[in-house]
Amino acid sequence: MELIFERSVKGRKGLRLPKCDVPSAKDIPARYKRKGIADLPEVSELDVVRHFTRLSRMNFSIDTHFYPLGSCTMKYNPKFMEDIAKLPGFSQLHPLLPQLLLGGMLTQGALEVLYNLERLLAELTGMHEVTTEPMAGAHGELTGMMLVAAYHRDRGNQKRYIIIPDSSHGTNPASATIAGYQTISIPTDKNGVMDFNQYKNKLNSEVAAVMLTCPNTVGIFNSQIRQICSLAHQNDALVYYDGANLNAILGKVRPGDIGFDIVHLNLHKTFATPHGGGGPGSGPVGVRKDLARFLPVPKVVKRSDGTYALEENWPESIGRIASFYGNFDVLLKAYAYILLLGKDGLIEASEKAVLNANYIMAGLKKYYHLPYDRICMHECVFSAAKQLEKGVHALDIAKALIDKGFHPPTIYFPLIVKEALMIEPTETESKDTLDRFIEAMKEIAELSQTNPQAVKDTPLTTPVSRPDETKAGRELNLRWNP
Repeated sequence: MELIFERSVKGRKGLRLPKCDVPSAKDIPARYKRKGIADLPEVSELDVVRHFTRLSRMNFSIDTHFYPLGSCTMKYNPKFMEDIAKLPGFSQLHPLLPQLLLGGMLTQGALEVLYNLERLLAELTGMHEVTTEPMAGAHGELTGMMLVAAYHRDRGNQKRYIIIPDSSHGTNPASATIAGYQTISIPTDKNGVMDFNQYKNKLNSEVAAVMLTCPNTVGIFNSQIRQICSLAHQNDALVYYDGANLNAILGKVRPGDIGFDIVHLNLHKTFATPHGGGGPGSGPVGVRKDLARFLPVPKVVKRSDGTYALEENWPESIGRIASFYGNFDVLLKAYAYILLLGKDGLIEASEKAVLNANYIMAGLKKYYHLPYDRICMHECVFSAAKQLEKGVHALDIAKALIDKGFHPPTIYFPLIVKEALMIEPTETESKDTLDRFIEAMKEIAELSQTNPQAVKDTPLTTPVSRPDETKAGRELNLRWNP
């Protein structure tokens, strides 16, 4: 891959600075100056544009490829939401301005957006009140666990444990541990859900909360969820909803209606805001009525005169969890998305996400092992166990998909499925796209049987084929070396 430094030609320029129209400052003291001339490329504007355009064509993106990343939900982000986020009245606000000018006219529109979004998210999840302050999903999880701790501290409870299924997202036990709890892992039963009998045996007076993803990470909705919540409440334990998979039940089931006490949401997973490198993220948290007093400050409130403000005076709050109130741009996009789709549109999105996942599952179950052969929700999880008999791993299948123009699905997660291939098509992909993906997966499965080495040699179409990914992750080198 050609580097921009290799395009450098001595004396070539790509910009011309305007003549300075203000008095020049005094010279920078010599001790602060770089020794020698900065080693920068000398290129034209056209060289730069072509270089980065070429680089962009080497990337996968949701705008160019199907992203079947299970559990991560790489949804398409409608472009109109970017237009909304660029409106000057929103984009030119400093993130601290609402706190510096409490209730000031410059911030009323932004505060109204936050207030209305919190009401909408509360309605969609069956919660009483929501905070949009957490900056990411994992941040929302930690906030939820801090709320659990505040609740039990207020009641004088001595609680030590959080119950978490073995199929949970890795951030669940991490968030519980950071909040000061020990975790109890419950295995998955033959039906792909948390073993109910083992759950009952492990539940006791020292359990502070149960953390559940519903549907879970193998894409299955737990039909015993009401009983699980009821038993937890009988032991004065709270039930926490990891909202990563809300996309599967949006408009169909509200977590609060089936017994959950605390909910965190990933706005990039359910409400089409950017994810990962396209972030930042956002992880709002909702709570039932008697937990609202513990929510972080400040809170967005609507005053009697109809204006909005951020209020700090909540004595039982867990306090501030961020330096400013949420990633506003992301929250704004989620608000626009909800208003665009409305109730019927949100329900339709959920239905199509489930339909697409089951379509893929039905199309591939003859070719890949399906550990839990039952109707799934928004994602389906296969195993490459059949292909492994020929020495082909899930990683090899993922690499082979790149050559066929598809981003790989999630692999090796959840950990309870050997050689896992987790596929989530989301609601926006057409039947044509799904058919092409299914066909590509079939071809890889057949090639794994007839010529496994050919699969293991992929990808052949990328600038770099098989880097040592473990080494790359542990020994990052982000510097350019001429």
